[in-house]
Amino acid sequence: MKTILVTGANGQLGRSLQSALPLPEKSNYLFSDADTLDICDKDALLSFARANNVGYIVNFAAYTAVDDAESNQILCFRVNSEAVRNLGETAAALGIKIIHISTDYVFDGSKSTPYEETDYTCPTSTYGRSKEMGEIVLRSVCSEALIIRTAWLYSEFGTNFARTILRLSGEQEEIPVVADQIGAPTYAGDLAQAILAIIRSAQAGVFHPGIFHYSNEGVCSWYDFARKICKLLHLPARVVPIETKDYPTRAARPPYSVLNKRKIKQTYGLAIPHWEESLEKMLHKIR
Repeated sequence: MKTILVTGANGQLGRSLQSALPLPEKSNYLFSDADTLDICDKDALLSFARANNVGYIVNFAAYTAVDDAESNQILCFRVNSEAVRNLGETAAALGIKIIHISTDYVFDGSKSTPYEETDYTCPTSTYGRSKEMGEIVLRSVCSEALIIRTAWLYSEFGTNFARTILRLSGEQEEIPVVADQIGAPTYAGDLAQAILAIIRSAQAGVFHPGIFHYSNEGVCSWYDFARKICKLLHLPARVVPIETKDYPTRAARPPYSVLNKRKIKQTYGLAIPHWEESLEKMLHKIR
């Protein structure tokens, strides 16, 4: 049985995947993070993959500090682009299939209908440009690469919007939240299950490389998302809608980043839950 290498395993998706894995399957997985495997070192990565009989790579490693990326461009591109090239070249050299996570930030948000995989990319931030370049270099060096763009990722693990709202609700009577950015939240537990389904399909001999989109079903604003969190948990804090211009950030955010999921649903037979259903599931776990 070929080993499944998961990079960035200590992040939201990595921890969600570990949580979702049935015990009998865990022995096939090798979870790594920056402290155990430097994916920026191509030679070390190649040796590691050979020594561990790696047949699949799931790359969750990324520089995701969107605002900090504006002043740390070299590091951001090193992790989100150069390291991805290393993974792709390693995969190509050893016949490895790779699943790589990308982002809605590769789009500028100027559309008003859900983005499809074939839509023109036009990132407006350093983070978005670095992830776009990661997609380009990966596809150029590895024919067995599957890229999943996702958006508004949250979970019971780490730091994310949902957990920030929970924290602020205990500190503030009012929480100002942007109401003019539209998208769809993605529960990391659901995306982890989708990735497991893709891996199992690949192990059975069915693997479809290319770019796919995944987020939960439905559409909302960050304001709607925050209000739903407070409502479900009966939190006393009042969520106040504001405009993007009233909450300046160093990096621009796409004002509209709803993703069309038709391709991944049809290709892999996935049923994707609505964001409200998944949010309730996640909050139940925290409770």
